[in-house]
Amino acid sequence: MAKANKSQKMEKARRGTLMLLALFLMGSAVVRIALEAAPAIAREVAEIKAGESGEAAPSAPGRASVPDSAEMQAMLTAFKKREANLAEREAELEDRMRALEIADEAIDKKLQDLQQAEQKLLATLALADGAAEQDVTKLTTVYEQMKPKDAAALFEEMDPTFAAGFLARMKPEAAAGVMAGLSPEAAYTISVVLAGRNGEVPKE
Repeated sequence: MAKANKSQKMEKARRGTLMLLALFLMGSAVVRIALEAAPAIAREVAEIKAGESGEAAPSAPGRASVPDSAEMQAMLTAFKKREANLAEREAELEDRMRALEIADEAIDKKLQDLQQAEQKLLATLALADGAAEQDVTKLTTVYEQMKPKDAAALFEEMDPTFAAGFLARMKPEAAAGVMAGLSPEAAYTISVVLAGRNGEVPKE
């Protein structure tokens, strides 16, 4: 009977010791978990407080920091500013291209006007040359129809080159009558001019 009571007491003591060890181990685990979780809880609290105060929360070592609203706003502002600058430059390039196109059109119009003016000038010169030729032809005919003595008196007063030009256009018999009525000096000078003009004619 005494042995049974002693065994029961020893069993109770063993159970109590195991219970104490179990409680001790559980308490140690709780303390370790609390110590490990304390920094994370502190970071969360700091982030919450920073969000409420508008300040940037300190980032944990080794973790990529996430931009806050102020940084995001600054980035958006920078992007918008760059986009505005690009749009402004594009508009300037378009204006310059348009200005070049207008200048090209003006140059083309000016060239067309110059070409038209040149054509009109050539036509005017052609008319003038034709009119002058007609006048010279008519005047030559008049000299041919004059009396040789009267025509010779006029040719005597002319410049030898000018007189030679009319005599070269006149009919041979009319020109001979005029030359016969000239003084020997005038007839010689005009003959030299006529011979020189004929000498300048290309020969085969």
